[in-house]
Amino acid sequence: MIRLKKLHVIACGLALIASSLAAFGATDKEKLTQRMNDASAVITQVMAAPDKAIPSGILSDAKCVVVIPSYKKGAFILGAEYGQGVATCRTPRGWSAPVCVQLEGGSLGFQIGGQATDLILIAMNDQGLQAMLKNKFKVGADAAASAGPVGRDAKAGTDWKLNAEFLTYSRSKGLFAGIDLDGTVLSQNEDDTKVLYGAGIPFETILKGNQATPMEARPFVRTVAKYFVVAKSTK
Repeated sequence: MIRLKKLHVIACGLALIASSLAAFGATDKEKLTQRMNDASAVITQVMAAPDKAIPSGILSDAKCVVVIPSYKKGAFILGAEYGQGVATCRTPRGWSAPVCVQLEGGSLGFQIGGQATDLILIAMNDQGLQAMLKNKFKVGADAAASAGPVGRDAKAGTDWKLNAEFLTYSRSKGLFAGIDLDGTVLSQNEDDTKVLYGAGIPFETILKGNQATPMEARPFVRTVAKYFVVAKSTK
């Protein structure tokens, strides 16, 4: 009888732990869903003002798009993780399912005062794409980057078409402009990837289009695809 009671207590405990883990996983997925929705909103809001948006010529040639939505005040700390976001790459079948990414390091001007900042990184050629597929790389070292031009005129007085594998942008207090992200490290957030897909899936497998897009991520991928199509039609 005592043994049965002990077994009953253990079973109840295990059930409680299991339910707690399930609830924790649900909460994590809700956070990821919100992050992807925020990333969609960043793109939509940036592109709503063509005169101050990413030029269509750049979007039409984009290989990959990374969006790091805004953060709470005081979240930026030198040398610590400061960015969580999502990335998708162009494939022969359309834009890939997203991967969860994190951006770390660097001493950036927008850290002063801890203002909320949105970041967008765009891989412009095959070298930039290959850098993305490495899973972890340093912007400016493993892949050349330039502050991206904005507005309808993509001619810009920069040499980004010749040398930049990545174009980088930031938006803070309504101002959207190119930014220098050299020295920051972009990598896959493996924990969030497991939450989103239910298992650890390699960066390359997802970004090459070999993984179905989860329902939670479809709005983000559709938003990227929408502006890619618009860019193509107006190029």
